[in-house]
Amino acid sequence: MKKTFRTIGRWIRTGIDFFYPPFRKYMTLQFFRYGVTGVVNLLFDWVLYFFLYTFVLQHRMLNLGFVTLSSHIGTLAIKFPIVFLSGFFLQKYVTFSQSSLRGHIQLFRYLVVVVVNLLINYIGLKLLVDGFNIFPTFSNMIVSIFTVFVSYFSQKAYTFKTPKNSNETNS
Repeated sequence: MKKTFRTIGRWIRTGIDFFYPPFRKYMTLQFFRYGVTGVVNLLFDWVLYFFLYTFVLQHRMLNLGFVTLSSHIGTLAIKFPIVFLSGFFLQKYVTFSQSSLRGHIQLFRYLVVVVVNLLINYIGLKLLVDGFNIFPTFSNMIVSIFTVFVSYFSQKAYTFKTPKNSNETNS
């Protein structure tokens, strides 16, 4: 399975790298890869959120038996594991493929960063939806843009840390 993910990651990197030359003056290849994979995962997040909120929960509360979640928070809870895994695999096998940290360490660290982002997302959704009455899908988009910046710097410096002598932009 790991070999399959590496192969798919290499294909995706090749496709992304094809579009890199015009941006070479403005950013590193790693940052470009992060941007492209981040945008793809963010768009996936937004579409999934809209689909779940609109068609699965149908704007209704999510009763879990022991707690009832509002529709916008219930949608966040449902989409979380899906977007978590897609984001981890894109970052591990496409953007930060040179990291020498073991996979389970990367996964744990990725989870820590994602939990911080999830808390930011939760607080942001509560504030924007419940406090300012902004539509949930649009609120999710606003909060997501903020968490992108928190995520990049955390992933680079903590989750997928590379050795100092590694040439992280060439693979």
